Amino acid sequence: MAKLIADQLVETIAQAGIKRIYAVAGDSLNEVNDAVRRSSDIEWIHVRHEETGAFAAAAEAELNGIACCAGSSGPGHVHLINGLYEAQRNNVPVLAIASTCATDEFGTGFFQETNIIKLFTDCSGYNEIATTPKQLPRMLQAALQHAHTKGEVAVLGLPGDLSKEKAEESSVTPYLLKQRPVFRPADNELHELSKKLNKATKITIFCGFGASEAHTEIIALAGLLKSPVAYSFRGKMGIQYDNPYEVGMTGLLGLPSAFYAMHHTELLLLLGTDFPYKEFMPDDLEIIQVDKRAERLGRKAKVSLGLAGNIKDTLEALLPLIEEKKNDAFLQKQLDKYQDVKKSLRTYVEDTGKQHAISPEFLTDTINRLAHDDAIFTVDTGMCCVWGARYLHATGKRILLGSFTHGSMANALPHAIGAALARPTQQVIALCGDGGLSMMMGDLATVVQYKLPIKIVVFDNRSLGMVRLEMQVEGLPDGETDMYNPDFAKIGDAMGMNSFTIDSPDEVEITLQNAFAVNGPALIHVYTNPDSLAMPPKIEFEQLKGMVSSMGKMMLHGDFKDVANIIKSNYKHIKDVF
Repeated sequence: MAKLIADQLVETIAQAGIKRIYAVAGDSLNEVNDAVRRSSDIEWIHVRHEETGAFAAAAEAELNGIACCAGSSGPGHVHLINGLYEAQRNNVPVLAIASTCATDEFGTGFFQETNIIKLFTDCSGYNEIATTPKQLPRMLQAALQHAHTKGEVAVLGLPGDLSKEKAEESSVTPYLLKQRPVFRPADNELHELSKKLNKATKITIFCGFGASEAHTEIIALAGLLKSPVAYSFRGKMGIQYDNPYEVGMTGLLGLPSAFYAMHHTELLLLLGTDFPYKEFMPDDLEIIQVDKRAERLGRKAKVSLGLAGNIKDTLEALLPLIEEKKNDAFLQKQLDKYQDVKKSLRTYVEDTGKQHAISPEFLTDTINRLAHDDAIFTVDTGMCCVWGARYLHATGKRILLGSFTHGSMANALPHAIGAALARPTQQVIALCGDGGLSMMMGDLATVVQYKLPIKIVVFDNRSLGMVRLEMQVEGLPDGETDMYNPDFAKIGDAMGMNSFTIDSPDEVEITLQNAFAVNGPALIHVYTNPDSLAMPPKIEFEQLKGMVSSMGKMMLHGDFKDVANIIKSNYKHIKDVF
């Protein structure tokens, strides 16, 4: 039997290190589906929604280096888009196969026809449609290399009729994907950087995810410079552990200690970060940035020196040029502030909550204590991100996955599916919001079908908590943020997984222990306190002033009930801030 294009595609992606295709079977993908069936190297993961497949592929790519998802004609591949935005903005290499109608139907308004180039241009780095057998192997090679070398999404359009064609001989070389070149600034640029660092008396280092592989070098640099080290949410697991210089996170989910250290320094060194919130960056001091993607230099901050390079390669060459500083007064001051912040965070854990209103801080802290040292956590966007940012701690082996830049709801369950398949020997814990899980609930069936031992903790605060907070801060009634929720544990039971309900603080530890001990998937439905609150350091006071102003307007209009609710919801936080 002659080799078909579909067989050639499956063989090539397997040689490139791809282990599975996340997809929903259907029409124009049927030949690829059948080629996977005949292959011993690739597995077809039948997700219930293509968006889940794209998110799962993004998680697997971040963990294992490259992954693949696919969508059939029209609606099938359209569903991939949100997850592909996630992968593109997180800079992880995902190959997306966008199957489409037959080539002789292009441009005719055929059933389920879409314009793939227009659809995927904004959420990919490579986006092309193959229409002949000679094109396919070369375009597939280009797509794989682009995804791997640039850390981006590569979309390959595949007409249904092309996948049935006889494959042409090709000279593709997937081994090229294994290259790891050294990338650092030139010697004269490193000397300029070292001069600035040696001259400054107060330096703060801020690290993003791009600095995660340089943990050892960052600790060495901070020790020489006597610098506090702050980090982004996505960079936390790679920077926080075994770090005597860390002062926490900054940003919307961050801590006052990191914000203070970054704004009261003389020189701020940004390493491997494309931090999205420019309002948290200082604008009245010297900033130096190093990033492997040169187009990002100066994009979010006014930098005096921007250098392109891999952070580990750059610091290895830089460290011999750095003179050790003797005065550590600035560092010690920042570390003292961080200790005070950590004490404040513990007060929220010690207040465990009450019946039907368990403290999410206490819940997350307990998860953190019971989780394995090499656990993989996935967090839904919203309040779950807040609790994960503040109460999940790094060990050097743990990994945290979330929609940190794209900010999509409902990412935690799909990310957990990809993580569990990519790393079957590691514990995977998904922190799901009630709103997020409600969106993608169908893929609980995928978890059970593939016997994935994911532990799904549902933070049920009966609301879209982050949106509710945002509306209150703006002085708006928090309309349409309440959630009518099912009994998630019963849904888990119906899906075929072990399920648990926690409705009292006294049940938290023992129930989590039992759930985590389950040999297979488990869902833990927790009734959390809907009034738990967290606000970022920069805008705490501005938000509180805004609340006061808004409450005054409400009182003038007789909206006393809304005023009472705002005070009740924010009392503890207002007390802590003042």
